[in-house]
Amino acid sequence: MKRFLALLAALVLATTASAQSDYENVDPTGQTITFWHQHSGIRQDMLVEIVDDFNATNPYGITVIEENQGGYGDIFNKMLVLLGTMDTPNLVVAYQNQAATYQVVDGLIDLWPLVRSAEWGYSEEELADFFPGFLQSDVNPTFGNMLLGFPPNRSMEMLYYNLSWLQELGYDGPPTTPEEFAEMACAATENEYSGATGAGRSIGYEISIDASRYASWTFAFGGDMFDYDGGTYTLDSEAAVDAMTFLQDLTARGCMDIVTERFGDQTNFGQGRTLFTVGSSSGFPFYRQAIEAGATFEWSVGAIPHVTPEPVMNVYGASVSIPAGHPAEEELATWLFLKYYTSTEVQADWAVASNYFPVRASVADGLGDYFDADPAYATAFSFLEYGVAEPPVPGYDFVRNLIAGEMAAILEGADVEATLSFANLEANDILADQLADID
Repeated sequence: MKRFLALLAALVLATTASAQSDYENVDPTGQTITFWHQHSGIRQDMLVEIVDDFNATNPYGITVIEENQGGYGDIFNKMLVLLGTMDTPNLVVAYQNQAATYQVVDGLIDLWPLVRSAEWGYSEEELADFFPGFLQSDVNPTFGNMLLGFPPNRSMEMLYYNLSWLQELGYDGPPTTPEEFAEMACAATENEYSGATGAGRSIGYEISIDASRYASWTFAFGGDMFDYDGGTYTLDSEAAVDAMTFLQDLTARGCMDIVTERFGDQTNFGQGRTLFTVGSSSGFPFYRQAIEAGATFEWSVGAIPHVTPEPVMNVYGASVSIPAGHPAEEELATWLFLKYYTSTEVQADWAVASNYFPVRASVADGLGDYFDADPAYATAFSFLEYGVAEPPVPGYDFVRNLIAGEMAAILEGADVEATLSFANLEANDILADQLADID
């Protein structure tokens, strides 16, 4: 949060002048814009409703056309072919590393001038309503801290826990420190939950091999994956070594298993066979279904146990970006829809329909009934102010694959420091190769 606020303060003066010259006298009246997204089912139904309402009520006669263009990968591949042409959509869903890849060829516009526009942007008070960690994830250090996307929603890594089992073990609530987590996980491994269903042994924690798990535990141990001042990965930091050593030790003690099949941890959690899992908040409905079909115990979510004074939560999710090459009138019209999409009232409806988190703190005022109906969601919402993000840099997909491989090796007993040192060298080589194309 401090990093974002300092960055924002430094950018205010620099962007306000360009905003006034770029957009202050632009007229968006009558523009038609296209929005490429991946939403389907209930989420697309709500998005259609949001678009229809905007089209019917905006005072400029702007028309938005929403188009499902397949999954994230499908959209990414289509965009790579169209970048630099007028055939790109006006608004496109993109993960931060995808946006960075587009920007290697100047494929996106910097949103700071629109955000800071005196005529079309946000006041300081309005901007402060956005969760800082959400906005920070779209500020790209590789491209002079340009704002290459804007968040309409986010998910967050959470600790899922079986409260009924914890109470049987003599605990009042979830762990807050790694030491408490290890103690509880090992106690559960030795003492099966009385209401467990299905077959298999009890285990304290099942972990999926994934770069986001690596990031979440590194954050919890007080570190980061990236040096934003130096522009390099820090996968072998002291905090990362401590985090991976902690997980390696839990595995060696038999208190933690690696997930061996897709959503296997979720299934075992629902059957009361696994005490803890760590996963995305977007999984709430699926965890609930697994529990209702399984051991029907009391459960909730919390912060990943941490050594820091406050939790450090890994938030992630695709943002939306405005491709370059369109007239300023279309860019401004697109921005006005984006402002509507992320307005407090619309965000409340979008949160309920999508089960994503809204991006503004003020949305909580309109979610009282939803919080009552879904206590886990309400608990998770309280942690949003502590959100940080994984690196929004080109080539991060390749680095994610690298991290997953080295994390698996560590949990199988490889030397932690040597493995992370190798991973860091490889990650920075990948980054250097990506950056070589920018000039």
